[in-house]
Amino acid sequence: MSLELIINRIENENSRIRVLYLSAADGSDLPGYTPGAHIDVEIDGIGTRSYSLIDFSTPLDSPNCYCIAVQREDDGQGGSRAMHQFEFGDVMVASTPKNDFELTTSDSPVILLAGGIGVTPLISMATLLQDTGAAFQFHYSGRNADSIAFRKVLDEQHSEQLSVYLDDQNPLSLNALFSSADASSVVYICGPRGMIDAAREAAAANGISADNIHIELFASAETQTGDTGFEVEIQSTGQVYEVPPGQTIIDVLEAADIDLVYDCQRGDCGICQTDVISGTPDHRDVVLSDDERASGKVMQICVSRAKTARLVLDL
Repeated sequence: MSLELIINRIENENSRIRVLYLSAADGSDLPGYTPGAHIDVEIDGIGTRSYSLIDFSTPLDSPNCYCIAVQREDDGQGGSRAMHQFEFGDVMVASTPKNDFELTTSDSPVILLAGGIGVTPLISMATLLQDTGAAFQFHYSGRNADSIAFRKVLDEQHSEQLSVYLDDQNPLSLNALFSSADASSVVYICGPRGMIDAAREAAAANGISADNIHIELFASAETQTGDTGFEVEIQSTGQVYEVPPGQTIIDVLEAADIDLVYDCQRGDCGICQTDVISGTPDHRDVVLSDDERASGKVMQICVSRAKTARLVLDL
């Protein structure tokens, strides 16, 4: 199901981050959602881009407005630049809310860790945790003061839980953060791939179970220098498809009308995980453990590629 959403308010959080407030174009209430949810926005000529839904007050079951934030990436693939071209009163088409990064309730303390614009899904989590009286810490890291979004409102609402780190002043020490954390803590991390990988390693080194670490990667799959084409063989049919540089396995198989199950297309939700019969995957996700990567038996076909000339997949 898709939604037609009209922009009824625009705010510039800083020189690169624009905040859009969206209502149903027909004036109806919007579908409800839970903290960590996102919508996929359709952008003409580019495709879909995912944006987390932000709540500074307790999320409603039937909200009349969605709030998203878009950081312009001038050297990106064009999606964020196109989103910055939308104006007041424009209508966009988006999916209903999806949640691959859902906050789970328990008695364990919660650690929220954000890098850059990855703060957006964690804001809604902090709102709910605050309102329910749950124990949590909110750690937010950015390059400098100009890159930090929503600083004022977060200071006002979460002053006791919030710690802000700036790379040029007081950089975040992941080891210090997790060495002082309760080993039973449940951790939610959203940000760039490098931060996620380092945070997972530091958390595990300090005794936090991998099952208690939840991640969302705030980036789309990108072509890497040196990428080459490879073949994918479908085990059930024997059909073989060429996956060129710049296209994913999902891109190619969908074009061949093969029915696939997937969602994020960033390598962080795990929905597209597929068994590998033969060949060696080039893992580019943030879902698999080191042992799973080393085994080569599974892969996320939305972002990962191949180190061998052919992969045979259990599809």
